[in-house]
Amino acid sequence: MDLAYLHPLYEHPGPWASVYVDTSRHTEGTPHERELTAQAMAGALAEQGADEATCRAVRSAIEDLRHSSEPHGRALFARAGEVVLDPPLVRPPRGGDWAEWAPLPRVAPLLELAGEDPVCVVAYVDRKGADFELRNALGREDAGSVTGRQWPVHRTGSADWSERHFQLRVENTWEHNAAEIADALAVCQEETKADLLILVGDDRERRSVHERLPKRLHALVVEAPHGAGSRLLDEDVERARAEHVARQAEAELERFRAARSPDDEGRAGAVEGVPALVEAAREHRIDELLIRVDGPDAHREVWIGEDPDQLAVRRTDLKVLGEQHSWPARADDALIRSAVATDAPALSVSEQEVPVGGLGALLRWK
Repeated sequence: MDLAYLHPLYEHPGPWASVYVDTSRHTEGTPHERELTAQAMAGALAEQGADEATCRAVRSAIEDLRHSSEPHGRALFARAGEVVLDPPLVRPPRGGDWAEWAPLPRVAPLLELAGEDPVCVVAYVDRKGADFELRNALGREDAGSVTGRQWPVHRTGSADWSERHFQLRVENTWEHNAAEIADALAVCQEETKADLLILVGDDRERRSVHERLPKRLHALVVEAPHGAGSRLLDEDVERARAEHVARQAEAELERFRAARSPDDEGRAGAVEGVPALVEAAREHRIDELLIRVDGPDAHREVWIGEDPDQLAVRRTDLKVLGEQHSWPARADDALIRSAVATDAPALSVSEQEVPVGGLGALLRWK
């Protein structure tokens, strides 16, 4: 997950209100329920010590969602009476709505709730052309179309010589149209930066387009087993997206497993555990942060200063570094702040044993 969009959260000091709202339920009573949620979240923040202006800003922002049809949820980050960032979620928050008032914004859940959302182009292919649709967890939108030659496209059952000649022209039309579709799909992928290309249509039509795509795109292609009229197509698309996320995560975990083994000089290219990660963050050596959101080290307390690289396992360590002001914070959120400052991405992992304690990082240098 690219963390660049979180920069606004670290341009001003805390404390911060962090609120996660579930918008996955839609009934006639939803507007009233959202108003109740707004009151409850503002009240929870007030009980934790949040200022009145920030509570009002959060309440107003949630009330604005009372007619929203967002499929999953929304995160809200506010301070000093202003909602600074409100990203949509690609999955409903665990345990429903919740709010927290803390020195740092509570961003670690975003890795799981707003992070891995592969974009895919679904290409509905037939012999005359194709329609393209862009999909992600938040919905779908038209992504263009391509029209090939319209005649001749249908075979006949005759064995007559003239009919065989006609059949050849049909074959040529199919091949020409498949090439046109492949070219247009390659352009669509380049423009949308799609992670997956899902081909929908008859076996031969899918295969013909697949074969004519540039080789650089072959690894992105999935041929859907069900057609455009099938109620199972949506399941095909979601399965392809989930498998893509799993492959990407496993590849990064393999990199991590290999990098944490020391070389001949005893130096490793990856670290795990809070003390080693804090040291790497202070030295700007984190290349990619790995977090298991339910790992025991994720909520371990560390100490932070005003700047992202001012963090330590003990408060006294910050004083030794010359930092006069310090606050306790969760390890995962403190490390994410450091990663954002140095343009390092983060990955949510589900592997129970790696990294040990739930926190790890690939390093920029050993």
